[in-house]
Amino acid sequence: QVQLVESGGGLVQAGGSLRLSCAASGRSFSLYGMAWFRQAPGKEREFVAGISRSGIMTYYADSVKGRFTISRDNAKNTVYLQMTSLNAEDTDDYYCAAGGGGSASSSFNYWGQGTQVAVSS
Repeated sequence: QVQLVESGGGLVQAGGSLRLSCAASGRSFSLYGMAWFRQAPGKEREFVAGISRSGIMTYYADSVKGRFTISRDNAKNTVYLQMTSLNAEDTDDYYCAAGGGGSASSSFNYWGQGTQVAVSS
């Protein structure tokens, strides 16, 4: 069992940056692939970025490639999402997920409660 708690969301101006954190409790954090998804009200949950168990492999949605960076610290049981050059289209609730990896939400067994990101233009 893994519990995930996101933090770091907020309101930022277009062009600005935010760093999201996701703290995991429970054992065996390093055994899980981790990912960030986002979702706007009434829309499908969308994959943003993923990272392998060791942190060596990372992968991104085309819409955030070059602007967002996912990383993890297995000693701290934490995964991060550094977001730069934010624009209004990045306004969403962001969710941290733990599971088998990949970009499909069905591959992830554990989810955080979400943190809200709002970008003003």
